[in-house]
Amino acid sequence: MPDGLSLPAPAKLNRLLLITGQRADGYHELQTLFQFLDHGDTLRLCPRDDGLVRLDSSLPGIAHDDNLIIKAARLLQADTGSSLGADIHLEKRLPMGGGLGGGSSDAATALLGLDHLWSLNLPLARLAALGLTLGADVPVFVHGHAAWAEGIGERLTPVALDTPWFVVVHPGVEVATPAVFKAPQLTRDTPPITMARALQGGASSWRNDCETTVRLLYPVVADVIDWLSRRAPTLLTGTGACVFARLDCEEQADALLEALASEAPEHWQAFKAQGRNRSPLHVVLERAERRR
Repeated sequence: MPDGLSLPAPAKLNRLLLITGQRADGYHELQTLFQFLDHGDTLRLCPRDDGLVRLDSSLPGIAHDDNLIIKAARLLQADTGSSLGADIHLEKRLPMGGGLGGGSSDAATALLGLDHLWSLNLPLARLAALGLTLGADVPVFVHGHAAWAEGIGERLTPVALDTPWFVVVHPGVEVATPAVFKAPQLTRDTPPITMARALQGGASSWRNDCETTVRLLYPVVADVIDWLSRRAPTLLTGTGACVFARLDCEEQADALLEALASEAPEHWQAFKAQGRNRSPLHVVLERAERRR
């Protein structure tokens, strides 16, 4: 049986997010640009031969069996009939309810990591289909490439975006995604655009249709947006609560972090990261495959 793996579960940013409609089942039709960051959670996976799947890390308000990591592992067992299990440790860095895709990324890392450890060798398309049953954002993490996404976020077309530095700020609150999507004032009828138009737009055309609603529901998020936007192009990611600013170089990112440290409220948490078109998870897994 292969040795254990330590794998990244990277954050994502939505560099554009349009809500173009709402389906009869309540889900919203989206258009978005996903990009990864070289920052995120870490999962340590150690195989077991008795079929047990155990996560030794807990998250506030989430029972062990409700964690998406456990759900992903058991889904993979059920789909493949694998009799193997795993001990899993999660080093959590991404804030919950932050719009960075932390839970979805953790689930995708569990799926791909256990596929490797259990020598299942499933195609990415099959793993992505399993992931979609756990959440609309899981497939982009499984496929591991920056993407233009449509539908509920599951119809993906790989794209190449610029890879600037970002400063990401979490204002210390957890945004409830269902509350944002149920809000009566949420824009739900933005005219769809083409992928080509989305890729042509620079930071001046950034837009997130959730931002106005999140500003109203969470004034502290509005404070972050206002503070950052006076210093760099700024956008909410997903339904928030995290807000990111685009910088041209690492030195500018460092300077903005210094300004945050001296001027911003203490409950704002910030980090710098660089955009990645290829997921750091896939880079590490490829190295592991070559060592096999």
